[in-house]
Amino acid sequence: MVVQSPHSVESSVPTPKNGSRRVNTQGKGLSVSGQRRASARLQAAKQRAEKELSVKRRVDHDEHADGGSSRKKVNVDTEKVNLKPKHAQSGTQQLPAISSDQTEPKMNEKVAKMVERAAKIAEGLDGTNATNATNATNAPNVVEKSAHIKVKETIRLFNKHYLHFVQEEEKRCTAVKVDKKAPKGKNAKMIENDEVLYPDKRIGSLSGIDVGHRFYSRAEMVAVGFHSHWLNGIDYMGQSYRKGEYEHYIFPLAVAIVLSGMYEDDLDNAEDVVYTGQGGHDLTGNKRQIRDQVLERGNLALKNCVDLGVPVRVIRGHESASSYSGKVYTYDGLYKVVQYWAEKGISGFTVFKYRLRRLEGQPTLTTSQVQFTYGRVPKSPSEIRGLVCEDISGGQEDVPIPATNLVDNPPVAPTACAPASGLFEGYKYCKSMKVAHNIKLPVNAAGCDCKGVCWDPKTCACARLNGSDFPYVHRDGGRLIEAKHVVFECGPNCGCGLSCVNRTSQKGLKYRLEVFRTPKKGWAVRSWDFIPSGAPVCEYIGLLTRTEELDSVSENNYIFDIDCLQTMRGLGGRERRQQDASLPMIQNMDKIDEQRSESVPEFCIDAGSMGNVARFINHSCEPNLFIQCVLSAHQDIKLARVMLFAADNIPPLQELTYDYGYALDSVYGPDGKVKRMPCYCGAEDCRKRLF
Repeated sequence: MVVQSPHSVESSVPTPKNGSRRVNTQGKGLSVSGQRRASARLQAAKQRAEKELSVKRRVDHDEHADGGSSRKKVNVDTEKVNLKPKHAQSGTQQLPAISSDQTEPKMNEKVAKMVERAAKIAEGLDGTNATNATNATNAPNVVEKSAHIKVKETIRLFNKHYLHFVQEEEKRCTAVKVDKKAPKGKNAKMIENDEVLYPDKRIGSLSGIDVGHRFYSRAEMVAVGFHSHWLNGIDYMGQSYRKGEYEHYIFPLAVAIVLSGMYEDDLDNAEDVVYTGQGGHDLTGNKRQIRDQVLERGNLALKNCVDLGVPVRVIRGHESASSYSGKVYTYDGLYKVVQYWAEKGISGFTVFKYRLRRLEGQPTLTTSQVQFTYGRVPKSPSEIRGLVCEDISGGQEDVPIPATNLVDNPPVAPTACAPASGLFEGYKYCKSMKVAHNIKLPVNAAGCDCKGVCWDPKTCACARLNGSDFPYVHRDGGRLIEAKHVVFECGPNCGCGLSCVNRTSQKGLKYRLEVFRTPKKGWAVRSWDFIPSGAPVCEYIGLLTRTEELDSVSENNYIFDIDCLQTMRGLGGRERRQQDASLPMIQNMDKIDEQRSESVPEFCIDAGSMGNVARFINHSCEPNLFIQCVLSAHQDIKLARVMLFAADNIPPLQELTYDYGYALDSVYGPDGKVKRMPCYCGAEDCRKRLF
């Protein structure tokens, strides 16, 4: 999806006179985004469309002349390239150094050789590993994705598998069937398909996972390969790693531990930890030891870490009501196992103890900061720092949307806020779409004949449009399993009610959102609540109008093209999604008459003078939201609703962002020239010259 002008790079301060209009702020070294692409935008788009069609016709003609030889798809310059993580080449770790200050048993000759050849552990400390092997030589025009992006994409893939699993379980429960065969684990499919990011265990930190990274279940850690056990607290390398680069090590050898308060003898003092070995405790959850521990498996692996001076990754688990697993797991860095011993535990059984000390030079310990961040979410307007407006919606939304400003002095609101009416100077808040006078909406679709709620995708007419399945699961109030060409929801003529899972995007705001001022990007949006992946956040609301009507309008940064058709056909730089619907017009999309007008969105949403909270959401080259076109009342894809869904599990107070979808050098000013504007998203894979 493409927003017509990038307000994320706004550097201006609204004044009582200009309302939402942007003015230049002198002396801050920031760019101005007050110029909207005018007539040059459509002209450039049409020129690109003509070029694409010309190339395609020429290729089709050549293929026909060749007697129907194998058909080749032309790659237009503006089309994006979507890479899958190269698991076999990503993040190979350099071996860590062995400490020289250890006082435990003497090392044998193999260990001595290992000490001589071991590399320094600095790479594990600064969060950058010199092992980001790339395929640049094989694909010189393709930029290799960063390790952080690979981690994020792997967890997104896990969440998709997880939601498919939830969907199957919901079907089973709905049908009231007893299945004695236990379903596979949430990431079993990923393991079978070799989609784990780091399938081989590695010593030290892993690229893309910095200190403070949060996982929302052990399953996510398994999916990434950060900690490979579902239940055991100690992850270790077995004898199979004896060959190759690890031939001089002693095995088993621990690589990571989870501190989650499962053992009564644990002692956690943040930088210094006394960790209890595995085994011998009551699995019912009362934390008590019921038998002696044995120096084998994980216990022996940690003992070998003492002997060899090899550090381990430490992950702390904390109770979290917002996580679907009931816990959140935070990576707190590398710890050296400096000592081990056996003693009688609290319950009178032998336990093995390990003292771990955090290595110096790492980023500040974050676990306590994470808990503080959760704790500082305001509980009432009186606790909100920098409050400039209690509710920008003026009471229209079920959940108030406060605005805060800790940047400007004196602080100003997004506009001249009048909470009682939701009316601002030059901008009016509205929670439902307004339609221009010259647009006639299509008649309501026939809908399904379900009663109460839709539950059988084989009989629900709306589900059949989604490939004979529901795109959502009930969990957490409704979550979209994965992004689609278009989602067909139940509408006004359907027999079901608002509680139907196939109306998930129609239920309005349910998360506590806040509009806040940023130093460089203008206004932004964040949530006070945890938002699970696939959850609907908000709809892009404004005035529904024709794109050509705004061709001569300038100084409007809130135009959103409804480019569902262009996305489905992969035009104009849009990333084409997998075909997933059964509607004939969708399946035969490539056979639609390729008129020039279809290469430019016919309709758009103008949130310049009226709109909802979505108008304040900024761009990011590494976003946590994604755009999804939804059809409910009718089935005209050119007039689809534009919804923003969570792409990741989003913790409280993290800024909400989506990708505006601009290709480089595609933004034109009123003079028809390409605008050179910086991007302030701060993402590691930022496209820099995006705006």
